[in-house]
Amino acid sequence: MVFVESDRMQPTEDDVVSILDYFKDLEDPRSSINRKHLLRDLIVISICSVIAGADGPKAIGVWAESNRVWLERYLELPNGIPSHDTIGRLLATLKPAAFQSCFEKWVNSLRLENNECVLDQAAAREVIAIDGKALRRSHDRKKDLGALFLVSAWSVQKGISLGQLATAEKSNEITAIPELIDKIHLRGAIVTIDAAGCQRRIAAKIIDGGGDYILALKGNQGNLYQAVLDWIIDEMDHDFANVTVKKYEQTVKGHGRLDTLIYYQFQVPETLPGRSRWPGLRTIGVAHRISQQGDKETHEVRHFISSLKMGVKQFAHATRGHWGIENTLHWCLDVTFREDESRLRDRLAAENLAWLKRFAISLLKQINDKESIAMRRRKAGWNTEYLLQVLGLKTT
Repeated sequence: MVFVESDRMQPTEDDVVSILDYFKDLEDPRSSINRKHLLRDLIVISICSVIAGADGPKAIGVWAESNRVWLERYLELPNGIPSHDTIGRLLATLKPAAFQSCFEKWVNSLRLENNECVLDQAAAREVIAIDGKALRRSHDRKKDLGALFLVSAWSVQKGISLGQLATAEKSNEITAIPELIDKIHLRGAIVTIDAAGCQRRIAAKIIDGGGDYILALKGNQGNLYQAVLDWIIDEMDHDFANVTVKKYEQTVKGHGRLDTLIYYQFQVPETLPGRSRWPGLRTIGVAHRISQQGDKETHEVRHFISSLKMGVKQFAHATRGHWGIENTLHWCLDVTFREDESRLRDRLAAENLAWLKRFAISLLKQINDKESIAMRRRKAGWNTEYLLQVLGLKTT
């Protein structure tokens, strides 16, 4: 089944993307008894409504009823518009892994479409940032469940969510990251992870997948962290005269603040304790941020280990790009998609809805206009022609 095109829509065959093609292999988890609505109809309604502003099953049902005439042009709807209860039951029974796998080809097609030539070689490689986020109000005290914690992979340059995994607690992030890495095409990419992911097993998986890593180094790697600090301090006393070091500096203005970013990159010394235990380890990086806001000046220094060859601009680009998952994904989920306000208690429903929101952001970010993600989402809710454009079913 494909979307039926109206007379006003005249895209070429190559321009038309059938949403349902990506879900044709998705197993319907519902009982066949009293099954009144087609799975494919429910999936399309869920995707469209979340893009257009819906934040939960109730809102999805209201959006669908409000757009009944428009939906009837494109979907079969043998028993009319499904209720929000029907949507909620579906989200609570779909297996998140199977649901997300149906998006993989769609995500990969977006990655290929946006694989444009980059003049700046330091920015040529894809940066994949991996980080975790809690859905703060998803806790269930009656069942003694804490907030649902999601580990996400984000393509920084392309603005695409590549995958997610749910864990019961933040402490499980270490076990979730390797499983998430297994689901992502890493060849040629630079993977950045905060200190929680600074693990030898994770480094090995990234190298085996054909990528490179930049891992933040903190006290959780006590011996290695201290050894790196001691080595840098010792060499600093000699003005780095005995080592190969590269330096790169940037100045960034915004939000009433002036940031001076200074990056250093060193080859890993042969004498560094534990070096041989880290697969692919080649360089050590340091990022020093000096922030000036009014009369107040603050300093932040972060240390990293990496499999990258010497090339400080590339290290700087990827390190700064890691914060894209905070600034463009997590912030957008909290402010535009109100994820932290979600009170869904069912874990499967919460995880499936969280993925729909991440995928909606990915689609909204592919629109080439000057509007914010929040405004694009509003426009998709106000104008179904614009919604079709976001879905890739209508050219501009």
